[in-house]
Amino acid sequence: MCVNFTPPTRQQLELHFGATAPAEDWKQETWQDYTAPIIVAGDEGWQALLASYGMIPKRKLPEEAKRFSTMNARAETVGKLPSYRNAWRQGALCLVPMQAFYEPCYESGKAVRWRIGMADNKPFAVAGLWRSWKEMDGSLSNSFTQLTINADAHPLMSRMHKPDAEKRTLVIVSADEYDAWLTCRDPELARSFLRLYPAELLQAEPAPIAR
Repeated sequence: MCVNFTPPTRQQLELHFGATAPAEDWKQETWQDYTAPIIVAGDEGWQALLASYGMIPKRKLPEEAKRFSTMNARAETVGKLPSYRNAWRQGALCLVPMQAFYEPCYESGKAVRWRIGMADNKPFAVAGLWRSWKEMDGSLSNSFTQLTINADAHPLMSRMHKPDAEKRTLVIVSADEYDAWLTCRDPELARSFLRLYPAELLQAEPAPIAR
């Protein structure tokens, strides 16, 4: 699944999403354990926070624990797995704003990284979950995961990943549903947002990493 995306610029976060950007900076591309902005429902409206990519940061895992990824949460098991179920049941929903995300395409016979974004080149947001962590110094940090659904029937996303692998995609939230998603506290109602985004509104192109 998606392990890399391009977050919005500070200007995009403020002008397109109407959320005040965090004071701290973030990198131009986001990978596991990198911080990136997320949007949550605050007491006075939308709030942008910096959060670590991966619901359980590597540094929070016990040394003896088997390493595993929590960058993407499957819709089918999000309410059951210990990594996500409390956040899901408590309605700790967020938006993960971005310019594009990246997936491997094997149509050439080998893995080629493809960039997927909006056909109109505007930033967009993906459905996510988030949580806070208490640090040793008493401060709080945040982390997030992205929600994914089956994409076997999607004209574009079914082209991604290995030929024999299940096709999955991030859940892109329509702009007119941002507020409804952020304020939803009913897990069953939240599932109604987890649907495929129209392929005709997306564009994709090869974007190999420069060596």
